[in-house]
Amino acid sequence: MSARRALKAVLVDLSGTLHVEDSAVPGAQEALKRLRSAPVTVRFVTNTTKESKRDLLERLTGLGFDIAEHEIFTSLTAARNLLEQQQVRPLLLVDDKALPDFTGIGTDNPNAVVVGLAPEHFHYEMMNRAFRLILDGAPLIAIHKARYFKKKEGLCLGPGPFVTGLEYATDTKATVVGKPEKTFFLEALRGTDCAPEEAVMIGDDCRDDVGGAQQAGMRGILVRTGKYRPADEDKINPAPYLTCENFPEAVEHILKQML
Repeated sequence: MSARRALKAVLVDLSGTLHVEDSAVPGAQEALKRLRSAPVTVRFVTNTTKESKRDLLERLTGLGFDIAEHEIFTSLTAARNLLEQQQVRPLLLVDDKALPDFTGIGTDNPNAVVVGLAPEHFHYEMMNRAFRLILDGAPLIAIHKARYFKKKEGLCLGPGPFVTGLEYATDTKATVVGKPEKTFFLEALRGTDCAPEEAVMIGDDCRDDVGGAQQAGMRGILVRTGKYRPADEDKINPAPYLTCENFPEAVEHILKQML
């Protein structure tokens, strides 16, 4: 195996890693400040489809995080890019708060189906409408296929089970645009002048954050916050480069061992 190149970029997951809903992970704001003092580029990558990028940024800055909008790359952005490339009109199964990120995308007489996290849309009539569109040839686009995510009251179903149900019923496969897709991670690095081998990803999802990043050529640090469950480390191969208790501990390792 070739020697690792010097670390140039750190990709950081948001929900479950820096915060859970409106509560920051203890010490995360100060840890981010320390990380920014290092000679690395920091980018924030998220599969969240519960809110627009602007609303997400307001939430994070309200929690005391020093983050700029251009530093955030979301799966909503990746989905919009694909819709524009394919020039299709989507049936958008996303949270209403995420709709601003699709402003200007035509949705009349839809000929594609886009699925994100949309609990208010995951009922029989809407799912059946999506089912019929796909049967008639509409492409199925999954913003991501997370199995579950963390809220204050506990774990909750993600969009993955609903996407999988549509795949099963229509005998088709969705195009996934968010984590853990390699193209998502490579797009997040665009403009950083950094190769995957020069980057590390920090996240609470063993498959989508760490596994995806490592398949793209990065190193992955799993944190035991958010959606993490015991033995998650054993669910991917290769195993995470490192598992830490939380984001501050991950930053401490980066500053002491990876620079």
